[in-house]
Amino acid sequence: MTTTEQAPVANAPVAEKAVAVDAPVAETTEAPVVANGADAAAPAPAAAPNGTNGAAAAAAPNGTDAANASDIAGAAITTKTTVTTETPLAKLTARLPTVLEQVGHTEMWGVELSASSDHAPSQVILQKFLRANNGDVAAAEKQLVAALEWRKKVNPAALVSEVFDSAKFGGLGYVTVHPDAAAGKETVITWNIYGSVKNNKATFGNVQEFIKWRAALMELGVQKLRLNDIKEPIPEGADAVDPYQMLQVHDYQSVSFFRMDPDVKAASKETIQTFSTAYPELLAHKFFVNVPAIMGWVFGAMKFFLAPATLRKFHPMTSGTTLATELKGIVDTLPKEYGGKGPSVKEGETVKLETAAEKQDGVKADGPAATTDDKAADGVAKAPDAVKPVEDATEVPAAPAAEAKTDATPVSAAETTTEDVKPTETAPEPVEVSAETPAVPQQANKETAA
Repeated sequence: MTTTEQAPVANAPVAEKAVAVDAPVAETTEAPVVANGADAAAPAPAAAPNGTNGAAAAAAPNGTDAANASDIAGAAITTKTTVTTETPLAKLTARLPTVLEQVGHTEMWGVELSASSDHAPSQVILQKFLRANNGDVAAAEKQLVAALEWRKKVNPAALVSEVFDSAKFGGLGYVTVHPDAAAGKETVITWNIYGSVKNNKATFGNVQEFIKWRAALMELGVQKLRLNDIKEPIPEGADAVDPYQMLQVHDYQSVSFFRMDPDVKAASKETIQTFSTAYPELLAHKFFVNVPAIMGWVFGAMKFFLAPATLRKFHPMTSGTTLATELKGIVDTLPKEYGGKGPSVKEGETVKLETAAEKQDGVKADGPAATTDDKAADGVAKAPDAVKPVEDATEVPAAPAAEAKTDATPVSAAETTTEDVKPTETAPEPVEVSAETPAVPQQANKETAA
C-alpha cells in the first residue's frame, strides 16, 4: 500500500484583503506570478512519492484541504470589501438623542421627535433642517438646537390658543386650506394683509408681542400641514420636490413703499432672525401681490444677492387677481379678491382675537378686526398710520420691506371694504431694499419672513 505525503499547511501565506476607506465596494484581483507553471509566491510543494501530483499537494491557504488545492492553484484570488457610507440624514438621526437630551425639549412643529429612522414625521423634519443648510450636518444640528431651545422658551404651539388684541392684529393674517383634486393634495396658504395695520406703534411697538402673534399664525398654518400623518420621507435628491410645504401671500394693497418706521424695522429684524431659525423649508412659494409697478426694480435687484433656487420661489404681482393664474388648480376655492371663486380671505381662519371692551368684560372672541368704537375704547388712534410689512423668515434674507399706508381696509383691490375710520395722509416712508441676514446658521435657501 502506497502512502501519499501532504505538504504542511501551517506556514502558508493568507491572502490579504484590500482595504477601502470611504469608498464604494472595492474588488481587488491578485493574479499570481507563475514561473514554469508554478505559483512563485507559494512555498515549493513537498515531494510527492510514487508519482503523486505535486500540484495537488501544494499548500492550501487557511488550512484548505490539500486535495482541493489543485482547484485553486494558479487561479486569481478575489476579495470584496463593502464600505457603508452614512448619509447626512442618517448622521443627523444618530445625533438626535444627544440633541434632545441637551436641550430638554422634544417637540417640533407639533411632532414628538424620534431617533427611529422608521418615524417618517421626524425624518421629514430633519430633512428640512438639512435642506436649509445644503446637507451640512453640523450646521443643521446647530440650527435644530436653536429652534428647539426657542420652542422650549416660547411654546409657540400653545400660542394658537392665546387671545390677541384685535385692535392691533385684527384682519392682519389668515390661513386657508384648498383641496386640489388634480394634484391629489390640499394646498395650505398663509395670508399677510399689511394694508390692515391701523397703527404702527400699536402693532409693532412691542416686538415680542408681535412675534408671538406672528408665531401663532404660523403655527396655525403648520397644523394644517398635518405633519404627524406623514408616511413617507421627502424623496432623495437635491431637485426632489418637498410635498410638505405651504404657500404664503403678502398683500400690499394700500401700502406705501417709502419711509422707514423705526418700530417696524425693529420688529422686522427680530422676526426674520427668529423665523429663519425656527421654520426652515416650510414655504414652497411666496407671492407678493398688489405691488406697485414702480417697485418692480426691488425684485429685479434681488437676483444680485439671492440664489436662483430662492428666486424661483418669489412671485411679485402688480394685481392681486393675477394670483389665480398662478394657482389654477385651486381657483374654485381661492378667495375672490385674488381672482378665485371662493369666499373672501377674511372668512379664513385666524388667531383668536378680542376687542378692548371684550377684554374688559372678560369675553373672548375669535373674529374679525375691532370696530371703530372698540379701537377708541382701547385708546388706539382712529387714523391709521403708515406701516412696513414685517417679513418672517424661513428661507431668504428679507423680501422688500414696505410701509403700510393708511387704510383701515384689510386688503385687496378686488374687494374694498368701507369702514368708519378714514385714511389720512402720512409722510411717505422709504422702502428697505437691503436684505436682513438671519443671525443663525446660514441657510442655503432662506425664505422671507412670513
